[in-house]
Amino acid sequence: MKSGRLLIFGLCLMPGLLAAGCRDTENDKNAGAPPPLKVEQASDPDVFQVDHPDQFPLVTAVEHFAASQLKTTGTVTPDISRNVPVISVAAGRVVEIAARLGDTVKKGQLLLRVQSADVAAAFSDYQKAVADEQLTRTQLERAQLLYDKGAFSLNDLQVAQDTDAKAKVDVKTAAEKLRVLGNTNLDQPTGIVEIRAPVSGVITDQQVTNASGVAGLGSPNPFTISDLTYVWILCDVYENDLSNVQLGQNVDISLNAYPDKNFAGVISNVGLILDPNIRSAKVRIEVRNPGLMRPGMFVTATFHGQKKEKRASVPADAILHLHDRDWVYVPTKDKKFRRVEVRAGEMLPAKMQEVVAGLVPGDQVVANALEFQNTVEQ
Repeated sequence: MKSGRLLIFGLCLMPGLLAAGCRDTENDKNAGAPPPLKVEQASDPDVFQVDHPDQFPLVTAVEHFAASQLKTTGTVTPDISRNVPVISVAAGRVVEIAARLGDTVKKGQLLLRVQSADVAAAFSDYQKAVADEQLTRTQLERAQLLYDKGAFSLNDLQVAQDTDAKAKVDVKTAAEKLRVLGNTNLDQPTGIVEIRAPVSGVITDQQVTNASGVAGLGSPNPFTISDLTYVWILCDVYENDLSNVQLGQNVDISLNAYPDKNFAGVISNVGLILDPNIRSAKVRIEVRNPGLMRPGMFVTATFHGQKKEKRASVPADAILHLHDRDWVYVPTKDKKFRRVEVRAGEMLPAKMQEVVAGLVPGDQVVANALEFQNTVEQ
């Protein structure tokens, strides 16, 4: 009986001894490993505390001299001085449209045909004037012949000469009226007038459709042709930044549609009247169009100041772009790091990046902001 009790007691002790042995083995394996990194976030969401700050190397912001920059947004618009309206002096009905909005046309290219009663009436007047001129010429020749034979008075001859001269004037006037209405072929009477492009360019406005009416000079222009060889960039510059823009100043232009391409422009006008709602003035920039710029496109214009300013620069990896903002991590006391918002500038050689605001030369920041961010978020 006694031996049985001892056996049961020994079996009861074995699980405890085995567990203790396992714990000792695990402690021996982890004895040489570094303690896990412990991150504590203070009440301030931009302050982080770490147990081993030496795991995150620091870099020092260095000096960088650059001209001040002002970036604004704008839109591409046609050069108003290069906008040419296509007009129809003759009133009538459109019977054919040979071009459409957005088409590129050449000077003299047919745009539309208009059936016009004005042209038909002008042809009638022209033909009557031609017939009258032929009659007066014949009468003048007869009067001259009779006058040479003494059978016609000088006064009657002069009346015949005056009548013939007036008939010639009527022919020229009727022909010129047809040309003004748009019909230059005087040998083929027709009530159809052809409207042709006065210049080469792009049709940027269309106010007619098939079978629509054209009311002559009193109606909207059927088409507007724009020469897009040069275009305007219109930007809004706030009142506080107007000192940074000058007439004749060079401007860098980048298109939102082609961010990898840069274009050069020149300020041709600075508006003298401020928008009372947003306190800004319109700045007009003239740019040569390589063919990529289309009216209505959004652009970013960069104005460069005349004086150079001292700024800070850090490695590009030290700047974290998060939530459409730029941040760096600055070490503070008691193993803490503060996330500081900065305004990053242009990329510099040797993988450095300019910091326009938020840092000064001599400040220290974490060398790899993304690595630090990933660590503290674990």
